[in-house]
Amino acid sequence: MWVMKEEILFLSGDELINKSKLDAICGITSGPACCIDLINGYYDTGYYYGSPSAMAGFPHITVPMGTIHELPVGLSFIARAHIEPELLKISYAFEQADKKRLPPKFIETLIPR
Repeated sequence: MWVMKEEILFLSGDELINKSKLDAICGITSGPACCIDLINGYYDTGYYYGSPSAMAGFPHITVPMGTIHELPVGLSFIARAHIEPELLKISYAFEQADKKRLPPKFIETLIPR
């Protein structure tokens, strides 16, 4: 079931999950990793799913979702409090079906020479 973004702004996490009859909510964990700008430093690349779940007291788990420019991107799953076993089952099922986990590697540079 899809939920309109406008609804999310007005509903608490429990209301959203219950009203929509969801087991969990998922979304990209954070924006893709960025290169460090030697002049301006680090910059934000997007929304982070961890903070809202922590503030609401909801369990949160991240699994590999793939890569962007060879850098890893995660998918976050959030559920109601006290149903951690169910959340682990959901995230494990996604991870097994998706098969996007790659062994870590050192990338010397992302900028072609």
